[in-house]
Amino acid sequence: MANMSTKKVPMPEQDPDIRNKNFKEVALGYDEKMAIEEAERCIQCKNQPCVNGCPVHVQIPQFIKLITQGDFEGAYQKIKETNSLPAICGRVCPQESQCESLCTRGKKGEPVAIGRLERFVADWHMKNGVDEIDLPAKNGKKVAIIGSGPAGLTCAGDLAKLGYEVTVFEALHTPGGVLMYGIPEFRLPKEIVQREIDSLKRMGVKIETNMVIGKILTIDDLFDMGYEAVFIGTGAGLPKFMGIPGENLNGVYSANEFLTRINLMKAYDFPNHPTPVKVGKKVAVVGGGNVAMDAARSAKRMGAEEVYIVYRRSEEEMPARLEEIYHAKEEGIIFKLLTNPVRIIGDENGYVKGIECVKMALGEPDESGRRRPIPEKGSEHVIDVETVIIAIGQSPNPLITSTTEGLDKQKWGGIIVNEETMETSRKGVYAGGDAVTGAATVILAMGAGKKAAAAIHEYLSNK
Repeated sequence: MANMSTKKVPMPEQDPDIRNKNFKEVALGYDEKMAIEEAERCIQCKNQPCVNGCPVHVQIPQFIKLITQGDFEGAYQKIKETNSLPAICGRVCPQESQCESLCTRGKKGEPVAIGRLERFVADWHMKNGVDEIDLPAKNGKKVAIIGSGPAGLTCAGDLAKLGYEVTVFEALHTPGGVLMYGIPEFRLPKEIVQREIDSLKRMGVKIETNMVIGKILTIDDLFDMGYEAVFIGTGAGLPKFMGIPGENLNGVYSANEFLTRINLMKAYDFPNHPTPVKVGKKVAVVGGGNVAMDAARSAKRMGAEEVYIVYRRSEEEMPARLEEIYHAKEEGIIFKLLTNPVRIIGDENGYVKGIECVKMALGEPDESGRRRPIPEKGSEHVIDVETVIIAIGQSPNPLITSTTEGLDKQKWGGIIVNEETMETSRKGVYAGGDAVTGAATVILAMGAGKKAAAAIHEYLSNK
């Protein structure tokens, strides 16, 4: 029977005053009864607008209908037809701006909680299901994947299913890319990422870590080794800074370094893991995106008493997910909006002791479509902090583009591709994810990996 409630079934969560002191997952997930109740809110639209909002085209109404029938394993298998990482996507995809934004139920209430249902069936499968892998015979053709983030893993999985011998080359000591080093444990448990990686290995995908392509091997070397196509999914791991005085002081981190130390190197479990991170009692995080929210919430969990989000626009212009902003506020993060840093202040020993800011007013929209922030004269003020984390974006590392002839790139560093096939200007070389777009979402990177896998298969089939 249809559930015509205008509200989503609430997701159980840890209490904010408890969770802001631990790295356990914030959202606890639906149980079977909750999942069926929420799935019954779907009215099974004939035109399926939600599917058009999904970059990997998950058959959303079909998997939700299977949930209403209690066929949770069938629902999982339906998602897996097009999405190789459902447990991850169910947690970190911005469904509110993609599939759920087009949900018909959202016109007169809240949309169906598609992301929560995707997470439920993926978690149910991990507890109750069996991964049966029926792979085709190998076709004898080798493909190299550079980078083991969401784009690379998706491309590798799709090609393995088609019989290719796939090797993933990862620069760090642990595969997973941003899923491992960027997204905190309390949003995406690393055990889940590892299970998805182990699943790829069972499909025959080889993963070589500590392999910095462009330094240890070049793309030309990979072709010489017998790889017939290469996919570049190296992400955007080069942090941006503001270029203001004081950024070299002790106590200033890029969000990339801060989160990598905590997430991948488990600084939150020091000294059981040997990577410490020093966090002062008062912390300022500069930026308004998801990375800024992750850094601020991590700093709170690392023992900071006061954590400020310093953002030069208003909350309305913040690019972070609404859920992340809401959770940050619940956990006691202080928002300093319409505020822009102009200088980081140090003490006589070279350590941060404050951040000087000016108040901002919003003018006309800029090229991003958001209103341009304008400094207000005479509004200078200092926020006393001991740690500053810069989270204003990342760009692709130039190592591969600088060591590969014939690979065209944008002025800002992104690799230029054919958006339909993800092929670069170099024959047989494809690219996708943040290496092409700059910092974006996990699901968009996965969509690019799927496109590239299909194009590589067509290219090598006709070669």
